[in-house]
Amino acid sequence: MDISRHEQRVLHALAQGGEIRPIKCPRGRIRQVQCLNREGWLMPGVDLELFRRLKRRRAIRSQEGRPYRITRRGLELVRSQPDNR
Repeated sequence: MDISRHEQRVLHALAQGGEIRPIKCPRGRIRQVQCLNREGWLMPGVDLELFRRLKRRRAIRSQEGRPYRITRRGLELVRSQPDNR
């Protein structure tokens, strides 16, 4: 299954230990999301549409109210990238 370059970038950050934190309205619905890499830096360009696409493809999930993390399915979707560390 092909995924966009933007989705690849987010999944790669999640695979390295990042997370997606949902921001909810008082009614409990997700109104905004923040994607943080493993160092805690905010990744720009992650919006609700991208979040919902990743969730629909079962590439991310949340357990017990914790932030969203990458799943095994997400690890299969992400292409390996060289790490400059």
